[in-house]
Parts: sequence; C-alpha cells; structure tokens
Amino acid sequence: MRALRRVMRGYTRRRYGVRVHHAERVPSTGPVILAGNHLGWLDGPMMAVHSPRPVHALTKREMFVGRMDRFLRAAGQIPVDRFAPDPAAMKTCLRVLRDGGVTGIFPEGARGTGEFALFQRGAAYLAMTTGAPVVPVIFFGTREPGADSHSRPKRGGTVDVVFGKPWQTPARPWPRRRADVAAATDSLREHLLVVLADAKTLTGRELPGPLPAGDSERDVAARQAAT
Repeated sequence: MRALRRVMRGYTRRRYGVRVHHAERVPSTGPVILAGNHLGWLDGPMMAVHSPRPVHALTKREMFVGRMDRFLRAAGQIPVDRFAPDPAAMKTCLRVLRDGGVTGIFPEGARGTGEFALFQRGAAYLAMTTGAPVVPVIFFGTREPGADSHSRPKRGGTVDVVFGKPWQTPARPWPRRRADVAAATDSLREHLLVVLADAKTLTGRELPGPLPAGDSERDVAARQAAT
C-alpha cells in the first residue's frame, strides 16, 4: 500500500497544485478516523494518498468491479453500501481501528455540496465504540462549480486538503443507546462545521455549490434501482 500511495501522490501533485494543511494533526500512532466532506470523485483518492498515514477508506461498493475491484482491495479500501445499514463494512472498520490503523469515512454518505447538510452516524458510532479520535479532512477544488459528481477538476487546478483539529468522545461499552449515538453525531457535525469555516478562512476558498439538477448520487441510485 505504501508504494502505491507514493506513486499516486506523485501523480496527483503533477496533475494538480496540491496544498496539504496541518497534516501534523493526524496522530502518528494509534487508531484514527478521518472524516471528510464530499464534493466529488477525487475526494477519496486525495484522502487515501495525502493522509500522512495509510487509510482504509469506506468506498461505495459499486466501484468494486473488474480490475478496479482488485486495485481498491490492494489499496486497502473497504466496500460499503451507502444507502442501507452495512454491518460488514462497520465490522471491517472496527477491526482496522482495533489494530491501531486509520479508517476514512465521508459522513455525508454521497457527493454533494460538502457543507455537511446530510450527516450519517457511522463516524460517531466508530468513535464511541473504539475511543479513536476523529480528524476532519476538508477538501477544496476537487470539483469545479457546476460540474457533475463524476467530474475531475481541470489539470493544473489547485486542490487544498485541510486536516482539522481532532474530535474525540470516550469509548462506551455495549449497549450504545440510539440517543447517545445521535447526540455524539450532532456534536461531531458541529465540530466539522467549525473546522469547515476555519478551513475557508485559512485557504480563502469556497465550496463549489450544489450538483447540477438530477445529479444527486442518491437520485442516480434510485433511478438505477427502478430500471
């Protein structure tokens, strides 16, 4: 995985002007959860290769086909059903964290504005189960304004990757009540919104806005299921 990360890191730096901010906020040892905003296709690769530590990121299961399946598994990525509970994916993340590794997750669940308007409970649940810190990762420039969810920014564009201050909650034994998970999720979302605002100030950038009409990943998935 490390050799692949070096190759991909070099490729992304040749293609884009990549600026990584505050990578030192990722603890050098022990379990860590990276929680990123989700603008476009490029967010996952940028998280995987520009994190200071190897990342086992949750990746939509639709991508695990053919040669891409072998590539993603070799890179340590974890297939996940984004639109339904996926206990197998959560168990894999827990195993990575209990082994002292790093998992990556996009709490919004699908590509969109990157403003955390939608927010799922997986990151907070993993933090409550393991006590691992959650390090926010804010992306700018991975999708251009008006571009669709599968687009890539133009060659030579600038991509900012901002690591935020960690959020942490004590590990809680079973059973973890639904209300407790919801409260932790709300707390984590508020923290990520503060980090997002700070990242905008740091970089002087704004997010690209909504996807084109009809391009929501959830809408696409619904249309595919109906055909």
